[in-house]
Amino acid sequence: MSEQLIIDRQQSRWTFTLDRPEKRNALSREIVEALIEGVEAAHREGAPLLVFGGAGRNLSAGFDFTGYEEQSEGDLVLRMVRIETLLQLVAGSPALTVGLARGRNFGAGVDLFAACKLRYCTPDASFRMPGLKFGLVLGTRRFRNIVGAANAMAILGAARPFDADEALRIGFATSAVVENEWAGLLSDAESAAVALDPCTRASLYAALNADEADSDMAALARSASRPGFKQRIRQYLAG
Repeated sequence: MSEQLIIDRQQSRWTFTLDRPEKRNALSREIVEALIEGVEAAHREGAPLLVFGGAGRNLSAGFDFTGYEEQSEGDLVLRMVRIETLLQLVAGSPALTVGLARGRNFGAGVDLFAACKLRYCTPDASFRMPGLKFGLVLGTRRFRNIVGAANAMAILGAARPFDADEALRIGFATSAVVENEWAGLLSDAESAAVALDPCTRASLYAALNADEADSDMAALARSASRPGFKQRIRQYLAG
């Protein structure tokens, strides 16, 4: 595991807390691999509820660009592929998954929130997915499946932020409440997670999952591996 991720394992609930508040919980290589390993372990143990949150002021600032200039384009592409691997693990989980978001959230951090079946945020939360600004197609279909094609086009096409009120209105957030109400929502989620036997719960979630995993991975790989990826990142960060 990683010092950047805290996992609280309880009988009916595993809680994953991104613990890089000084970096706004940006998704480093280490934290992504720890999340993948942790989610896979939770699946092996049959945990019925998985909760994803962040220490400090937000859930996640998305991809960690620290040191990207020293990494090859191949290394950067692999990191994006591993993020998509994580998102697919969460989106296709046989467990009930809950995302908790506060503050300002970006990119792959928003995609992690979107991959959860239940998505709770605070009234001050905001979201922005700027990946298309540097040519990256990540989580696009999943976002469209949640909010509809017209809303996805309006938000992703302009790479514009949206707040909790809009997130609630378009169905991106399940509920927008103050943080001290999260405990009650999680208790309700835990009750829902154990209401069905594991096999039935997994079958239900598989039937409801509208993701197209192979197509989404292919779209991500094509967009990230297009020559000049590092230059596009450089221009995005400069702008």
